[in-house]
Amino acid sequence: MELVLAIAIGVLTGSGIYLLLRPRTFQVIVGLTLMSYAVNLFMFSTGRLAVDSEPVLVKGLKATLANTADPMPQALVLTAIVIGFAMTALFLVVLLASRGLTSTDHVDGEEVRRE
Repeated sequence: MELVLAIAIGVLTGSGIYLLLRPRTFQVIVGLTLMSYAVNLFMFSTGRLAVDSEPVLVKGLKATLANTADPMPQALVLTAIVIGFAMTALFLVVLLASRGLTSTDHVDGEEVRRE
């Protein structure tokens, strides 16, 4: 399970970095989104990958992290998802405004000329 998660984080990070280096604004936004997904998976994995652990406290079990899931990474990832959604919406609005003003969606504002 840890290997699959590590590969997923690596693929998301690599794809995000590749898209961040592209010249078009929409590709940069998708790259930022993929990077945020990779960071969210990494933060979630810091809370230990535990199988068959209880998500909440159960009567009769001692309340330790060995018996229950760690709530801190879950709360951090949930907060990051909400903030990431809001930032993506803001980036898309800025993208549309920039494209309307400059008539191009390139990051540097200049169209690549092919001769």
